[in-house]
Amino acid sequence: MVYTAGIFVCRQDNCVSIARPFNYQSIKHNLFKRSEHSHKGDNGHVLVLGGDHGFGGAALMSAEAAARTGAGLVSVATRPEHLPAFLARRPELMVRGINEASEIPFLLKHATVLVVGPGLGQSSWSEKCIDAALSPDRPTVLDADALNLLSRELIELPAGGQTLITPHPGEAARLLGRNIDIIQRDREQACLDLQSKFGGIAILKGAGTLIAYQQNQRQQLDLCTHGNPGMGSGGMGDILSGVLGGLLAQGFSLIESARLGVCIHSYSADLVAENSGQRGMLATDLLPQIQALVNN
Repeated sequence: MVYTAGIFVCRQDNCVSIARPFNYQSIKHNLFKRSEHSHKGDNGHVLVLGGDHGFGGAALMSAEAAARTGAGLVSVATRPEHLPAFLARRPELMVRGINEASEIPFLLKHATVLVVGPGLGQSSWSEKCIDAALSPDRPTVLDADALNLLSRELIELPAGGQTLITPHPGEAARLLGRNIDIIQRDREQACLDLQSKFGGIAILKGAGTLIAYQQNQRQQLDLCTHGNPGMGSGGMGDILSGVLGGLLAQGFSLIESARLGVCIHSYSADLVAENSGQRGMLATDLLPQIQALVNN
């Protein structure tokens, strides 16, 4: 392990500034109070793109997490077959069934933040939809199959640095062309390398989630101290992508959203574990705790 709680870690000629580990208590003051005149238009509009055939649940969880985090409006672009389930579970979402990528630009006109990847798949539909959606005009969270398409060089990130990628170790290995063992042996370097390669902000999920970004012309690395093994179940990453999108929509900066989102997501899992235990924890169990934590 090369991570320390010190100020700098130096490799060869490169000095990397390392911030100390952080937790919810140390950053919750950034959750500003809303104006009494606030309305839904002030709180942003998240568009979640995902849910290929058979994978609608991932996009639904991401969208619901964005709404519970406080986004003013949440839209979903998904396969038409998923519409009844979405509306039955969460009628507050604005769900559009799309078969053709040509329908994406209309939805983007109203979106301030894009979350792309949950349940997206890697089909021709997936590739065409993400290609139509990516733009430098809005902050974008890339997760799951969006990262797999990126690793296969089937999509190109827009210039401008408004992207936030959220790989787990397996996705990080594909993005960097390494095996998982190498990623896990030096997670810090892997996270830094992801940020160097793709720009924006890189979040490497896992035991001790890491966030790499550029600040003051220096690469920074932060470590979240929350989280537990109960999070090793399906859908946890989809919830995180929605939380990140919901924070970005409300006007938090890319790095504020990354730090708050990772903390709120993992700390909410700790609170669930305290109440119910780690085994059997489901991704949607986090949603009530997430809503409580964003309200500080």
